Amino acid sequence: MHGAAVHGVRPAHVRAALVILFLALMLCAWWVPPAAAADGDQCVPDSSTACIQGRIRTAGGDPAVGVTITVEGQGFTGEATTDDDGRWSVAVTADGEYTVTLDESTLPAGETLRNPADNPRTVVADLGATGAALFPLGSPTAAPSPGPSGSPSDPGTETTAPEDAEAGVEDSGRPGSITFPRVAQQFTSGIIFGLLLALASVGLSLIYGTTGLSSFSHGEQVTLGALAAYVFAQLMNMPLLLAGVLAVLVGALSGYAQDAGIWKPLRKRGMGPVQLMIITIGLSMALQYSFQFFFGGGRMRITIATPTSINVGGVIIAHQSILSTAIALLALGGVAYFLQRTWTGRATRAVADNPALAAASGINVERIIRLVWVVGAGLAALGGVLIGLYFNVTSWNMGGTILLLMFAAVTLGGLGTAFGALVGSIVIGLVAEMSSLVIPSDLRYAGALVILILVLLVRPQGILGRAERIG
Repeated sequence: MHGAAVHGVRPAHVRAALVILFLALMLCAWWVPPAAAADGDQCVPDSSTACIQGRIRTAGGDPAVGVTITVEGQGFTGEATTDDDGRWSVAVTADGEYTVTLDESTLPAGETLRNPADNPRTVVADLGATGAALFPLGSPTAAPSPGPSGSPSDPGTETTAPEDAEAGVEDSGRPGSITFPRVAQQFTSGIIFGLLLALASVGLSLIYGTTGLSSFSHGEQVTLGALAAYVFAQLMNMPLLLAGVLAVLVGALSGYAQDAGIWKPLRKRGMGPVQLMIITIGLSMALQYSFQFFFGGGRMRITIATPTSINVGGVIIAHQSILSTAIALLALGGVAYFLQRTWTGRATRAVADNPALAAASGINVERIIRLVWVVGAGLAALGGVLIGLYFNVTSWNMGGTILLLMFAAVTLGGLGTAFGALVGSIVIGLVAEMSSLVIPSDLRYAGALVILILVLLVRPQGILGRAERIG
């Protein structure tokens, strides 16, 4: 029954379904106009608009209402007034530097700027992204403040959220003094990023373990999840939770369609892993530039709400990062339970260990491979949604920017082992974030890859991999 169900799907039908799914998603991005923001004055970044915004609180932590902000630059002059929550935003339509000036005469009675020398501030605006201009209030201090607010530190990430910078988190790309609060902040960020990276890496590891294929198009599964969430949440105005669920379903369906329409026919023709890997490189490039064509080269936000944060022992954590971490832990726990406690999970591990022996034992190998593609692509899509929320930005090449990190995590943990991918992802996440304590943040991913090389020189099979005899 199971074999008939799998082989009853005609490849031509699956290819047609894959094409229809892809075109439907792209046409939605092209034709559906962006939904209006919940707040009528809230700026929404898109491919032709950048937002400069911030939040001003009094020294006591209450919203500073009615404060006037002026933004000038690139031939543009705009003005905004803080709302009942102390927030303000100004939309600009050109990349470049802008001068943001706070009118101190409009501050609430008794309030002064904590750093008067930082008024005005300079913000670098990128189309499709949001830049923050920060004006903390309180007793004046002569201490120098962080560098110009709003300067992006890394492609694929966004500027520091206002709450983070007001709490003292550095927004410069340069390493600063190593203090316990900074170490704690970076360590926490490393754990969170590592768990989110693990969602994509575990799927990549499962696919390699069952098929021997190193899929260079797996990064585009991450991008697909993030862009699908953007389409559902922003262009179709769906609730964020529903948009995330639908994005994961789109990713899982794309995994099913890929295997049925591309990889299974190629496997039946006896194509080797190296040839298939080259095809994944071509597929990756085709998908990347298709995403760029339909969505543009700017940055997009899955949610336009300004992230709110909490302070836990001096560590600033955004609420959506906490939620993303919880979802990642539940998903990874579900994968672990599936692999260890279910018959299908044990069959998956058997196929990964020895496909021929698994087939001789009565396991439908092709059915297991199809399931792995569905699960792996769904996990990658979920990772794309959560990483997009964590960085508060997504783009057409988001998955490509972290693809090497995924491969590094899988290799470091042990090729083909899901639990090794989890361990490797956490190590890579920690190294990437902690390295910015001593090197510029632009080089943090390079630091993670250097650690990968050093570890493999000592333990070539990876942390949880098994040593194999060659020759």
